[in-house]
Amino acid sequence: QVQLVESGGGLVQAGGSLRLSCAASGSIFRINAMGWYRQTPGKQRELVAVITRDGVTNYADSVKGRFTISRDNAKNTVYLQMNSLKPEDTAVYSCHADRPVPPYRYWGQGTQVTVSS
Repeated sequence: QVQLVESGGGLVQAGGSLRLSCAASGSIFRINAMGWYRQTPGKQRELVAVITRDGVTNYADSVKGRFTISRDNAKNTVYLQMNSLKPEDTAVYSCHADRPVPPYRYWGQGTQVTVSS
């Protein structure tokens, strides 16, 4: 079992920055990729960014150049640095961790990010 605890959400003005953190505990040796999704009411959950244990990253086109995902394997923590925030970035951001064998995705509880115009 893996537990994920997120922190760092909040309210920020457009153009501002926030840094989200997601700390993993439990059977973390089974985990490969970790990342962030976001969801707003009435919309499907969308991928924001993902990073593998080896540091390979992937971003949604909408956040490329503004968001940076990073990972500290020693602390079992993944970060999402969000710069140049826009009102359309407002969403609940959820951290995930993927166990490849057998395949399973763990989720955090989600943290609200609100960007005011």
